[in-house]
Amino acid sequence: MRLFSFATAEKRTHYLWVLRAFDHARGNYTVLLHAGDVETVLNRIAADRPGDGPEASDLPALLEQLHAWGVLERSYDGTRAATLAEYRNRHYVYQFGQAGYRAFRAVEDVLSARGEDVSLSRLALADLLADLTELADANAAGDGELVYRKLNRLDSTLSDMAERAARFYLVLGDLVRTTEITPEVFLDQKDALLTHMREFSSDLARYAPKLTAALDRVHATGSDTLPTLAAQHDERVLLSFEEREADWRMRWRGVEHWFVGVGSAPSESERLRGATINAISAVLSLLRRLTEQRRGGVSRESQLRHLAGWFANAPTEDAAHALFGAVFDLGRPRHFSIPHPDADVIPVTRSWWEAPPVEISRTLAETGRRPAAGAPGRIQRNDAGVRRLREKQLETQRRRAQAAKSLAVGGVRERELSEPEAEVLLSLLDAALSARVPVSGRVRSDEGTSGTQNGVKLTLRPSEESMVVRTARGSLYLDHLSVEVQ
Repeated sequence: MRLFSFATAEKRTHYLWVLRAFDHARGNYTVLLHAGDVETVLNRIAADRPGDGPEASDLPALLEQLHAWGVLERSYDGTRAATLAEYRNRHYVYQFGQAGYRAFRAVEDVLSARGEDVSLSRLALADLLADLTELADANAAGDGELVYRKLNRLDSTLSDMAERAARFYLVLGDLVRTTEITPEVFLDQKDALLTHMREFSSDLARYAPKLTAALDRVHATGSDTLPTLAAQHDERVLLSFEEREADWRMRWRGVEHWFVGVGSAPSESERLRGATINAISAVLSLLRRLTEQRRGGVSRESQLRHLAGWFANAPTEDAAHALFGAVFDLGRPRHFSIPHPDADVIPVTRSWWEAPPVEISRTLAETGRRPAAGAPGRIQRNDAGVRRLREKQLETQRRRAQAAKSLAVGGVRERELSEPEAEVLLSLLDAALSARVPVSGRVRSDEGTSGTQNGVKLTLRPSEESMVVRTARGSLYLDHLSVEVQ
């Protein structure tokens, strides 16, 4: 996580502009940059925003700090030296590290993200069908290069669809759940939003059988050979053939799972269609709520705020209880609508506050359903977890007992208590202070309180002077109290 330090540092704007200069140069196929090169690129890309970029004199320090965080990699370039003095000054050039570039892109993507720039990739379904059809023909013909290109495109298209859908439903969920909805904005865009989701759901249902049939054609041509053919034409030279083949086998398995479910689990396409239908229902529910608010003139939020004001301004506690009973009426219904065994003695109309409790089953209390006759559930035992927790508990007790013994032997005066001893002392103080009973606002001078744990007794007495106990956490000040431990 040190790679992201540039995003929270004091000069984060300057660091970001320096990294943007490296990213701009990378796009022009220039990898290594000297401090002077960074200055040149910054003058070109930040010309329309004067004052945002760093000064030229600050660039060496910024580059060194980015190198210290691991975002940039540094190397020595002696070819830049024109004289012996310049050669001795050690000219450094910098470039993005692999992890550093990913950290920069992550921050840049967050800064440039737009919440309204989301959509479902409906037009990609036709491309998926065409790619699967051509993949079956290429596999049947043994064209490894075409198999590699089609598999790579299928993987990219499905990854893009999944990412777009995740962003779309994330933004849509925030819109549905938020309490700061602007009715005018939503009502203006509701038609386009509903039309977009309905068209995507309709196209997905229409293409689903065609995509499944195309996948069956690929299986008929021998899908086991696809990863091998793709690995033979994969140009990732730093990976061995076995690693490339395993990677493509995993990718092809992901493509299959998108169209066909595994076991009882639904496929990704079915889950996506179900999520779209649920999202349409959520949007219609939100539309209904906004319409009711506009028709009634008072929102639910406004009602709750007024009710909270009534509770805050209630003159007495009894008045607040009466207001609660009148608004929510939670005192009249009793015990999940279960009557008392003797309805003549305890009628169902008697309030919760007055009627004795009725015993109910655990199933009804936890799930809201009445218990049904059936086989008892299987007990899930985790003996290893219980044993591990028991050993941890015993070890904690042993450490606490040792700390208590050490505290009793050494006392609390003229020494610094360790962390375990400080914990024992604080728990004893808590017990002793809880036992104090004030009389007329003060404790008589001849009285004392005590607390006992782990065989150690702490006595707390009033004193004319304050006491300071030094611990590993810091100093504990006891105002006009003295502590004795035995």
